[in-house]
This record gives sequence, C-alpha cells and structure tokens, in this order.
Amino acid sequence: MGRPSIIKSEIAIEASGLTRYYGSKPIVRQIDFAVPRGSVTGLLGLNGTGKTTTIRMLVGLLAPTRGRSAVLGIDSQQLSPSDRARIGFAVEGHFLYNWMSVAACERFQSGTFPRWDSRLFRDTIDRFGISLDAKVSQLSRGQRAGVSLALTLSSLPELLILDDPALGLDPVNRRALNETILEFVQSGDRTALLSSHLLDDVERIADRILIMVNGRIAVDCPLESLVDRVSCCTVELDDDTTKLGQIPRLIHARRVGKRCVLTLVDFDSQTQDALQRIGGENLSRNPAAFDEAAIAYLSRSRGSESFFTPSQP
Repeated sequence: MGRPSIIKSEIAIEASGLTRYYGSKPIVRQIDFAVPRGSVTGLLGLNGTGKTTTIRMLVGLLAPTRGRSAVLGIDSQQLSPSDRARIGFAVEGHFLYNWMSVAACERFQSGTFPRWDSRLFRDTIDRFGISLDAKVSQLSRGQRAGVSLALTLSSLPELLILDDPALGLDPVNRRALNETILEFVQSGDRTALLSSHLLDDVERIADRILIMVNGRIAVDCPLESLVDRVSCCTVELDDDTTKLGQIPRLIHARRVGKRCVLTLVDFDSQTQDALQRIGGENLSRNPAAFDEAAIAYLSRSRGSESFFTPSQP
C-alpha cells in the first residue's frame, strides 16, 4: 500500500532517498517516508536494521551518504539551535549525570529552553513516582526513563522522537510512559515518532506504522490498514518449500509440525487458487493480529521488498 499523499504543511518528518553506508556496508537503503503532524508513528525493526541510524540522520546528528530528510519543514542538516529546541529527542539508555539530584537535572536542562514548563516536569516525574530530591545514582532504570522523558517533554517540543524509551521498564512505568506520550499528542499539533521492540505498547499508542527490514522501509501505512489487510492461513503442505514461491503476496511462512502457517496480504481468489495448486489442504484463515503481522514482516527471509507498494491501489 502506498502512503497517501500528504500536504507539505502537514508533514512533521520527511525522508527522501535517505541512505547511509558505513564503509562499504549499507545500513539504511534509499528510504522514503513521511510522518504526518499530529500522529504517533511506531518505527519497528530488528536490531541492526537501521532504526537508530535513521533517527540520528533525522535529527542531524549523522550525515546521510545520499538523500535527504527534513523535520518540521527544515532540512535535518541545517537545524539551528532554535530549530532543535522545537524537537524533543530521547535516546535508549537515558543518560543523566549520576551526581545530580532530579531537581538539579531540571535546573541544568531548563536554562537552555526558553519555553520550559516546570509544572509539566513535576507532573511527569510524579507519574513515575520520583521525588525532586532523589539522586540520579539511586534511581531505578524505570525512574531514570521517567526523568529523561520529563526533561524531554518540559521543553514543550512540537516533535517528540524516542529511541527505545521503554527498554527494561516494568509494566507500571511502561503504562506511565505510554499515557504520557498520548497526552503529549492529544492537542493535535504535536507529533511523536517512537522506535520500539514492544509491539503491544506500539499497538496501544501508534496510529501509523513504519517497519524496517534490512535497511529498507517494508511497511508504511496506518496501523488499521496493516491489520485489515494481513491474514494468517494454516495449511498442510509437503516438505517442498519451493512451492511457496507460487503464492502471491506471501509475507512469511513458518512450519509448525506438519502444518505451515502462512502470513499473507490481500488474500483473494488468486491466493486461494495458488494454495490449491500446490496441494494445500485443510485451509483455515483468520485475520492477523497486529503483532502477528508485524513479526511476519520482521521475520521474512524472501527479501526486503514490500507488498504495501505505491503501485497497489
């Protein structure tokens, strides 16, 4: 499925032909996508597939080998300090100075942002059960994430970019994180891009999905569209896996005992006929849950081309 056309003024993030090599190895390969303003977009991908490299190029911390990107209508490589003040960026690991108190973290950060909201900072750390007097060195990983998020949000950014912020968090802190992100975008004029491995969290808060496979964008669509168009079929097949290449719009196949579980997009009579031709028996088909659809794309070994392509209606 091609991404719908978006009016330029309604785009918060845009990438065009974005490519990055490390030496002779391509990490991000000619990617194109647009993130609409007011959306929460989940960026999914296996480790090493290029998510963090893409994010670093978006915020201007890394130059692309080819292509370009823009955030809030400004070329990523031309961001001024005032432009960067409009972007909230939090990375995996939640770097904070261990010798500081939480209150000192706020004082240190607030001096560089003219629109700092101290009340928002306190409300956010309260949600994570954190005291202003607490020392960073004594905080749990979840609490460090809470302080990092509070510091990021309190500058009142227009765009929030989070790289795996929930890694290692307990369920209570994960819920606090998700609720805070949703509240951040509820006004409709703020945007969030969230890179995460936690599919259930992404499903709860994202309205759009980007899936990276081998450095390319394999899926770029609304979350509802992904779920509506992908289905899972269970069939009995012999061991000749070469026959699977005859099935149109197959995303991924895996064998469970004597049966084969196929994940497909846009199942139709053509798909049905192909399954019958290769001897598929006892066919059962069900809509794919979001996690099943996402994992199928992340697991596929038949190449990185997407079946959600612009050439399809």
